Amino acid sequence: MRVLVVNAGSSSLKVSAVDPDDSVVFEREIKAQGGHYRDNELQSALREIEGIDAVGHRVVHGGAKYPASVRIDAQLVDYLATITDLAPLHMPASLAGIAMVRTQLPRVPAVACFDTAFHAKMPPEATTYAVPSEWRSQYGIRRYGFHGFSHAYASRRAAEILARPEAFMRTVTCHLGSGASLAAVFGGRSVDTTMGFTPMEGLVMATRSGSIDPGLVLWLQRHAGMTEAQLSEALDERSGLYGMAGIADMREVLRGAAAGSPQSRLALDVYLHRLRALIAAMFAAMNGADAVVFTGGVGENAPAVRAAAAEGLTFLGIEVDEGLNEHIEGDGDISTKDAAVRTLVVHAREDVEVAREVRRVLAES
Repeated sequence: MRVLVVNAGSSSLKVSAVDPDDSVVFEREIKAQGGHYRDNELQSALREIEGIDAVGHRVVHGGAKYPASVRIDAQLVDYLATITDLAPLHMPASLAGIAMVRTQLPRVPAVACFDTAFHAKMPPEATTYAVPSEWRSQYGIRRYGFHGFSHAYASRRAAEILARPEAFMRTVTCHLGSGASLAAVFGGRSVDTTMGFTPMEGLVMATRSGSIDPGLVLWLQRHAGMTEAQLSEALDERSGLYGMAGIADMREVLRGAAAGSPQSRLALDVYLHRLRALIAAMFAAMNGADAVVFTGGVGENAPAVRAAAAEGLTFLGIEVDEGLNEHIEGDGDISTKDAAVRTLVVHAREDVEVAREVRRVLAES
């Protein structure tokens, strides 16, 4: 089954074709213009792909109603429209992508593959917020987790690289990109993660704050008169690295820190402080780990971030070889020879994991 994988973001629509052997035979990125994708560009891309048997849409949030991936129908689309405020940077784009592809391929079965699904079976101690029970029962308040396909692929790939059975592996997967999250993956299943009810919890990100004191938000509402819309925009789009350094790109932050910029230095230090602390928390969720995997744009391409994170975690058995870390190409192990915990770099292939999920759903339906 050749699967067309559609990953709709706020600034681009990525499409790829994945064959049954997991090989990616086509990739195209369509940039948004004026906040919209151009139908003719999608048409052009689809004309280049022969034999599409199914479509898989990566959708960030399944909400309380959809803990697992599911075939797309009108009822699903209507429900997703009601939960766009849970991931306002992502959900409208996903809905637009679904509509566009359904227009172009109306007879091809399509599956919504939720980033939250990989974390849906985390234990209650990892999913439960200590808030009034009526909030949890009435509104579905819980920790959902995100980047599920990246974490699933990275942990499975780590077992392949180390030639160990995935069923016995304890892996901390670090998806570090514009958005960023960690997961504790034990035997191929997520048992803890850093993002929560929305993709704002956890690590410092490019423009998102990560975890902050909720009392801070209440204080700003009360004393600064800030509205929900103002707070949401600031925490989603003007915080994180951007809020501290005035730039959201980690490459620029690293260059600024090296050049002596105090703002960039602070941004990098805060980013690393949170990263180290939460990697250690993922270790605690599994009583240790066998491997730490770096993936995503920053995880794959910023050896300075990997080295600095590892430097603060030697007490956990993490040791990175400087030469391997600087010159790694492709997927591989960058640990020192005697490191108790292996450190790996894995290039993200969420599309491969989405295609696998599509085949599973269609085989079971």
